[in-house]
Amino acid sequence: MLVLLAGIFVVHIATVIMLFVSTIANVWMVGSSNIGTISTGLWLLCNKTCTQLPVSSQDEASLKAVQAFMILSIIFSVVALVLFIIQLFTLEKGKRFYMTGAIMLVCWMCILIAVSIYTARFTGTMVYSTNPHHGYCFILAWICFSFSFIIGILYLVLRKK
Repeated sequence: MLVLLAGIFVVHIATVIMLFVSTIANVWMVGSSNIGTISTGLWLLCNKTCTQLPVSSQDEASLKAVQAFMILSIIFSVVALVLFIIQLFTLEKGKRFYMTGAIMLVCWMCILIAVSIYTARFTGTMVYSTNPHHGYCFILAWICFSFSFIIGILYLVLRKK
């Protein structure tokens, strides 16, 4: 049981780190141009230097929603991690980690919403670029989506022994 708790804790920390990286780094979409490689993220457009991400007025609300939900997912994931540590020391034997699991599933839902909006609105539409494809931040976000769902379900099922 201790090994399972330690494993879940390590995966949860890895998920938090990957969420930070995928939200902060600007490699959600990558493409080529005559200047070199161009990458865009949630915040900036980068080639040799980074500039403000040019977004049309119809896509601005979608980008703000993606940014907000990714930040919310980080917040919920960190709150769930802190709550898990608190419950680990205060929860009575035989009780389940319901609150931690519920918060982690809210994090999962925020990641789902953010990445789904990004996929629907911004995939393949990269300014000044040919042959755009997804970057590692987009892939990390989907990995965090899977990990947060698995961790959330395990927290709901897991009992303190």
